[in-house]
Amino acid sequence: MSRPPLKPARMWLADVVRVGGYGLRSRPLRVFLSALGIAIGIAAMVGVVGISTSSTNELDQRLSALGTNLLTVSPGQSPSDESVHLPATAIGMISAMPGVEKVSAVGRTDARLYRNDHIAAEQTGGLVVYTARTDLPAVVGSRVVSGGWLTAANVRYPAVVLGWAAADRLAVLRAGADSLVWLGGRWFTVVGILAPNELVPDLDNGAFIGWPVAEAELNFDGYPTTIYTRARESAVTTVQPLLGPTADPENPGEVDVSRPSDALTAKQATEETLRGLLLGLGAVALLVGGVGVANTMVISVLERRSEIGLRRSLGATRGQIRTQFLSEALLLSLLGGVGGVVLGVGITAIFATYQSWTTVVPFWAMVGGVGATLVIGGLAGFYPAMRAARLPPTEALANA
Repeated sequence: MSRPPLKPARMWLADVVRVGGYGLRSRPLRVFLSALGIAIGIAAMVGVVGISTSSTNELDQRLSALGTNLLTVSPGQSPSDESVHLPATAIGMISAMPGVEKVSAVGRTDARLYRNDHIAAEQTGGLVVYTARTDLPAVVGSRVVSGGWLTAANVRYPAVVLGWAAADRLAVLRAGADSLVWLGGRWFTVVGILAPNELVPDLDNGAFIGWPVAEAELNFDGYPTTIYTRARESAVTTVQPLLGPTADPENPGEVDVSRPSDALTAKQATEETLRGLLLGLGAVALLVGGVGVANTMVISVLERRSEIGLRRSLGATRGQIRTQFLSEALLLSLLGGVGGVVLGVGITAIFATYQSWTTVVPFWAMVGGVGATLVIGGLAGFYPAMRAARLPPTEALANA
C-alpha cells in the first residue's frame, strides 16, 4: 500500500514574522545601520511635508483672521512711459460699486520725515509720508497701540500717526503732545503709533497725515496713490475685474489691481518648489537606504548558507525560504519607516513649536512614508530572497 506524498508544513503569518525577526536579531548593528538609512530618508520626506503644511496652515489662519477680501487699486504704467495717477473721483466711484463694503485710500507725498531738524536731508531712513483718510484702519485692519488715529478734528492740523517700523527708526516710544517729529520742514505732533500690519506690511514704514493739511502745507496734488477696497467674500471675483474700469474709465489699462491672495499664491509656489527639491533629496536618501537593505540581505544569504541548506534538508520548500528572507527585508524596511515617521513628526513639532505654529503633519504623508519603505524593502529583498530559494541544499551544506 503506497503512502500519500508528504506535504510541506504551512508557514502561518506568525511563523513568518517570528523567523524573519530572528534573522534581524542575529545582526543587530548591521540592521540598525540599514534601518537608519531608510529612517533618514523618510524623516526628510515627512519633515518637509509637515513643516510646509504647518507654515501654510499658519498663513491661512492669519489671512482668514484679517480677511482675504481686501483689493488694492494703484496707478499702473502708461504705454508712453509717462507718469500716471488715479483720478480724484476714483474713491467715490469705487465706493458706489455693488458688492463693495468699505473703501479707503492713501496718497504718497514727497515730504521727508526726520526725528528732528538737525538731521541731514539725505538720511531719510526709507520712511514714507502718506496722506490718509480717517477710515483707513477699518479697511486695512490696522490697530493703534499708542494714542489714536487721525480724526476729523485733527486732519487739518500738523498731526501724524507713525507705523510701527517708522516709530522704531525714529525712536518714538509713545504718542502725545511732547512727541514731535520734523516732517516736511515743520514740526508735527505724533498722535498715534500703529501695531505691525501683517496684511499690508508696506504701511509699517509710513507716517500718516491728514489729507487737508497735506494739500495746504506740503503741496500734495490730492490724487490717491493706493485705494484699499473691502468687498463681500462672495463678490470678490466679480468686483476685482471691474475695479480698473471703475477707477479710471478713460484709461482702465493704466490701473493695477491686486489682492492679498496673489502674495499667498506666490508664497505657496515657492514652498512647492522648495518642497520638490527636498523631497528629491529624501528620495535619494531612500535609495541609499534601499541599497543598504539589499546589501544586508545579500550578505545575510552568504553568511547563512548552512542554515538555508539545513532548512531545505529538513523539508523547507523554496517558497518558504524565499518568504523567510523577503519577510526579513520587509521587517527591516518597516522598522526604518516607522522610525523615520516618528523622527519626521518630531522634527516638525520642534520646528513648529519654535515658530509658534500649530503642528500639522498630513496623515497621507505618514502612511505614504511607511508604504514607500515597504515597497523599497520588497524590491531590495526580492533578489536575495530568490537567490536563497534557488540555493541547492547539498551545495549550501558543502560550502558552509
